[in-house]
Amino acid sequence: MDLYTISFLHIGGIIMEMKIHLHEDVFEIVKKGIKDIEVRINDEKRRKLHIGDTLIFLKRPLEDEEIRATVTGLEYYNNFSELVDNYDMKRLYLENYTKEMYLNEMKRFYTDEEQLENGVVAIIFRKEK
Repeated sequence: MDLYTISFLHIGGIIMEMKIHLHEDVFEIVKKGIKDIEVRINDEKRRKLHIGDTLIFLKRPLEDEEIRATVTGLEYYNNFSELVDNYDMKRLYLENYTKEMYLNEMKRFYTDEEQLENGVVAIIFRKEK
C-alpha cells in the first residue's frame, strides 16, 4: 500500500466526497489543524474536485478514525518543486521536513513524467470541527 490512496463517491455525476488514506503521523497533523494542504498530481480524478467538496481523511492501517474537511481552494502548479516554493512546509507535510526531503518523498509516488503531463494541485482545506 502506498501513502496516498484516493476514492470518490459520485452522486449524480458530481464528486461530493474524496477519501484520502493517511499514515498515522500525517493524519495526526491534519487532526491538530497544522496541515491544511493536500498535494496531488492533477490527474483526471483531481480535475473533478471543486471548492466545497468534502475530504474524508482516514487513518491507516485500520481506518478506524476519520477527519472530515471542506475544500476551500485549489491551486495549480507545473510541478512539486514550484508548489513547495509557495507554502510553509508544515502546511504540506511534517514540519521537520526540508523542501528536498519532501520532493524526494513525492518521487516515491509520482514520476517526473506524471508531473510534466498533468501538473500538480494544492488542495487547500478547512477541517470540520
